[in-house]
Amino acid sequence: MSPKPPAAVYEKVTRDICVSVRTFYLEEQSAPDRDHFVWAYRVNIENRGPETVQLLNRHWRITDKLGRLQEFKGPGVVGEQPVLKPGENFEYTSGCPLPTPSGIMVGSYEMTTPEGERFDIEIPAFSLDSPYDTAAIN
Repeated sequence: MSPKPPAAVYEKVTRDICVSVRTFYLEEQSAPDRDHFVWAYRVNIENRGPETVQLLNRHWRITDKLGRLQEFKGPGVVGEQPVLKPGENFEYTSGCPLPTPSGIMVGSYEMTTPEGERFDIEIPAFSLDSPYDTAAIN
């Protein structure tokens, strides 16, 4: 069995906060014959700036191969609202099921400073690719 190729890294920096994402197709949790495809994605949020920040909320936009959009908004990530001092990072892993063999995710995190200033940081758009997707040449 050949090793899996390394996952692509998607990265975006907003206001000295770097969000990087790696995706992994989960063959063992997917059932292509039933239109069920599952990915894990690992997010690293790194505070490269001079101020302490806290992640308050998340907003995801997930589009499947047929262009159907799902939106998810809520507090924190994986049950946490991490505080990041300058130089600190927070990493978590989550998952996404889709009824199509590929899709795209993009979003934002709402952050706050100790003074109460709120601002959004961008999560880079990243693709969810499986070996069951067929590329079409136009």
